[in-house]
Amino acid sequence: MKGFIVGLIAGVILVPACLYLYFATGHAPVATSAPPMPFEKTLARMALHARMKKEIKENPSFNADEGALFSGAMVYKDNCAVCHGLPGQKKTNIAAGMYPPPPQLFMGKGVTDDTPGETYWKVANGIRLTGMPGFKSTLSDDQMWQVSFLLAKAHELPASVQQSLAGTVPAAEPAAAASAPKKN
Repeated sequence: MKGFIVGLIAGVILVPACLYLYFATGHAPVATSAPPMPFEKTLARMALHARMKKEIKENPSFNADEGALFSGAMVYKDNCAVCHGLPGQKKTNIAAGMYPPPPQLFMGKGVTDDTPGETYWKVANGIRLTGMPGFKSTLSDDQMWQVSFLLAKAHELPASVQQSLAGTVPAAEPAAAASAPKKN
């Protein structure tokens, strides 16, 4: 029994001491080109999903019509595209140098399998240790919902929205958006 208690005490002291030394002596990978720490991805993903599950809102105060999607495309181009890319364009140098690499949201499935509420949470709050900033202090609630619906519907966007993302049409709202009530 004495050996067990000594082992337990040594474990309680040695494990935190070893972890401290690992970080304090510069052995922890902190460069964007370094591989992840043991269990880093698993623990970060687990914490993120648990937090989102508690806080996700699913009911925005407007519909995702063409005007809202077009407005979301403008917000996306101004705030998101530098990291998350645009349809048919290569990854930016900024995105190429980030770790973890930001998902290219118009390549593959992007986040079309996420609910708009989940994407809204990520846009509003950001994701710690990934480079993803939170926008709740810089974008309006409507703008964050517009981007969230844009990404949820990325594979079924109206032609006007696709063209605005591709930069082939002037950045003017379609007629449907001009008549829609604006919220801030």
